[in-house]
Amino acid sequence: MKVLGIESSCDETAASVVEDGQRVLSNVVASSMDLHVQYGGVVPEIAARSHIEAISGVVEQALTDAKCTWDDIDA
Repeated sequence: MKVLGIESSCDETAASVVEDGQRVLSNVVASSMDLHVQYGGVVPEIAARSHIEAISGVVEQALTDAKCTWDDIDA
């Protein structure tokens, strides 16, 4: 079974494909920390916008790195 996990928190957007709950096939992380540094911390509106901009590319890269298509993902 292959599972696609998607995570977004504060300044990072990530996706990973895991097989059989044990083998990590891919792990892709996009950080927006460089956008927040000038403010001295995470700005929620900037973080939210960054997640929207990054999520599609991060997920597609995770699938590519795992040598999977959407049809290969079970959950």
